Amino acid sequence: MSTAAIGAGLTIVGAGIGMGLIWMGGIMAIGRQPEMQGKLQTLMLVGTAFVDGMALIAIAICLMKG
Repeated sequence: MSTAAIGAGLTIVGAGIGMGLIWMGGIMAIGRQPEMQGKLQTLMLVGTAFVDGMALIAIAICLMKG
């Protein structure tokens, strides 16, 4: 198994954990303050986009190096 495949796999696992934590925190916050739902959902989507973007960059680097 190549190191690129291991790096890409770890990247996906890390991104999944990061997105899960973002959404878990957002849903818990919405449960505490339902009136902030719109703002919190926007922040959750922006955070998810950043995590996803970093994961794509990391996968591209893994594939270029491997």
